[in-house]
Amino acid sequence: MTDTEATAAGVTAEYYETDDERVLAFSGERASATIAQNVEGYAMLKVRPSPDGDELERYYGFDMALDHAAELLGVPPHDLPVPDAAADMGM
Repeated sequence: MTDTEATAAGVTAEYYETDDERVLAFSGERASATIAQNVEGYAMLKVRPSPDGDELERYYGFDMALDHAAELLGVPPHDLPVPDAAADMGM
């Protein structure tokens, strides 16, 4: 399992891999959001309110998934920290 963290603007991002998924989990002061993709890295990105939460939406592009995650967290998308290991998520 690979773990990488980044923090900016009151939001912490943790990237890790499970047997099935690549996971980018954000936690802020008021909320959390998660972007997940299959471990092979070719499927659509799933946005969830938490790592084990129900899927809210799917996106092809990482930017669109980040926009949704930022909305859930109540911060501008450009404020979200993205660890280097997660920078290639999306199709």
